[in-house]
This record gives sequence, structure tokens and C-alpha cells, in this order.
Amino acid sequence: MTYEKILGIAMEQSAIDMSCKPEDFCSDRNKTVISKPDPYARKYLELPFFCHIASYGSNAVVSSSEEFAPFAERYIEKHGAVRSFETPSIHELDAELQKYGHRVCFMAEYYLPVPELVAPLECGLELRVMNKRDFERYYLPEFCNAICAEHSERDVIAVGAFDGDTLAGLAGASADCESMWQIGVDVLPEYRRRGIASAVTSGLALEIMNLGKIPFYCAAWSNVRSARNALKSGFRPAWVELTAKTEDYVKKLNGDDS
Repeated sequence: MTYEKILGIAMEQSAIDMSCKPEDFCSDRNKTVISKPDPYARKYLELPFFCHIASYGSNAVVSSSEEFAPFAERYIEKHGAVRSFETPSIHELDAELQKYGHRVCFMAEYYLPVPELVAPLECGLELRVMNKRDFERYYLPEFCNAICAEHSERDVIAVGAFDGDTLAGLAGASADCESMWQIGVDVLPEYRRRGIASAVTSGLALEIMNLGKIPFYCAAWSNVRSARNALKSGFRPAWVELTAKTEDYVKKLNGDDS
């Protein structure tokens, strides 16, 4: 499978998630659509969106509630594909969202594999492909990015790096939609900076592609360590997203339950 094919599949999934068409992401014109629920959307998304902006580089596409759509459309027309995701512009967006009880919440960059760049990597530890029976005892805080107890039904396969009987690093795949599985990774602090993260990530990416699925990888823009791991593992930046949530949701994430 070529990178172009993989990118096309990702755009098809984003179109499902955002209630638009795949070709909307390739246009030189920005696009605003009304968000709707879809049973084939990524399972962790809460639809419909109040305001969600994505870009694959050519333009900005916003999927919004009807009440917020007029402002959202003006916003992306004013700021475009790059500045819509930059802090000065986001202040403007956030000020308007507050009038509706929402705030800017999630901002992330998504990576896709370049098949010819994804290869087995060595880290000096034993790598094991693990099924659910193998990794179910590792639903622990130190591996909460790789596998998630709250949504364990989505965890389908993993690759672990073992130092004897000690699981030093783990990459897990979450079946977030039919065609694409998301990779999460954790390495114990005392084992970091030894190439373990990239070894388990690239190994898992190969396993996922061998199963006929597309692996994808998400990192916050501030998470330099995670972004470096994606690049070393054969992934490249593909698209970005910005999502608004209710003020109560944001407060809870910040530990403010008052």
C-alpha cells in the first residue's frame, strides 16, 4: 500500500467524522459543514461537534453546530489553513466560544506511516507481539497511553519490549474505527532514551499493516518526545485538528470540579 493510498483512507475517515466529503480536504477553498453523528466515526469522538477544525495542509475544514457555523465560517475565511491554528487567532475563537459555554480544548497533530520508511528497529530488548490475553494484566497507570482500561474493548494488539520478565515499553493499538487503528506508547522512565519507544512503535505499525489496517499516531504539538518517536518510527505529519468542548469539560480536565 502506498502513502498516497493511506492518506486517501485517512481523508475518507475524516470526512465521516466531520460530515463532509474527502475531496473537501484537498480544495484550495475553505469549507464549513454542519456536524452530524455517524456510526462509522472514530469511536472516541463525541458527535455532533460544537466546533471542530481540521486541515490536511491545503485548506481549513470546520464541522460545527448550526448556531456556531456562521462565526466558524467567518473565522476560517479570515485566518486560513495555518493561522486558524495559531494562538493569536485562537484567542478570537475562544472568546466567541465562551459566549456559548464552550472553550478551545484539544489541539493535536496526526501522523501516518510511510510504508517504505517503517522497518523493524532494534533496542537491545526482546520484542514480543501480544494479543489481548497477553497484555490484559498490564492495564496499569504506567502503560495508560498504550492500552486503556476504560476502553479495553478497543485494544486489539500490542508489541512489548521485555527486559527479562519486566515489561519496559509497550505500544498498543486501539481499533478506533473500521479502517484505522491508533497507536499509543509508554516506556518506563528508567528505560527511556534507549530506542525502545521507536522499536515497539515501528514493530506494531508493521503488525497493523500486515492485518490490512492503517496505523495512525497522535501527538500534542508540545510533546516533542512523542513527535520525534513518530518520525523515527517511519511516520510523517498528515493532518491537524482543533476541537472545542464545554467549559465544564475543560474545567474537569484541569482538575477544577468546582
